[in-house]
Amino acid sequence: MKKSRCLSFLTLIALVLLVPMIGHTEGGMELSQGQTIYVPAYSHIYVGNREKPFLLTVTLSIRNTDTKHPVTITTADYYDTKGKLIRKYLEQPVSLGPLESVRYIVPQKDKSGGSGANFVVEWKSGKTVNPVLVETIMIGAESQQGISFTSRGQTISTTN
Repeated sequence: MKKSRCLSFLTLIALVLLVPMIGHTEGGMELSQGQTIYVPAYSHIYVGNREKPFLLTVTLSIRNTDTKHPVTITTADYYDTKGKLIRKYLEQPVSLGPLESVRYIVPQKDKSGGSGANFVVEWKSGKTVNPVLVETIMIGAESQQGISFTSRGQTISTTN
């Protein structure tokens, strides 16, 4: 009887350790067939005591991190600080091959997004793949001052 309990306990431990690995890559990244990703963006930030707007160029970078399978980008929408849709960057879906990337630009002079702007990116795949990497890169220069920084997207829903 003790041997049976010991085996049951060991089986339970093995399941607890193995179940989280299902649906993950070797590096621990969760595989997916699609996601909706929220990506912070800043068309400007504020500087100085008077909160003077410092305008920035925003680059949205979408990267297929899978080495074997394509993905399809179905949505790349740009929203302002209040959550109002400003621009749809895709008129039709865009396919990205393995390790391929695409970028979309919000020009420095376009301050319509505000300091709380964001993108919503949606992608899908016919196979379970590494998730797409989505980032924004903000850069601006004025007089002799320059600034640059990045924001990484956060998954807000997943298709499996």
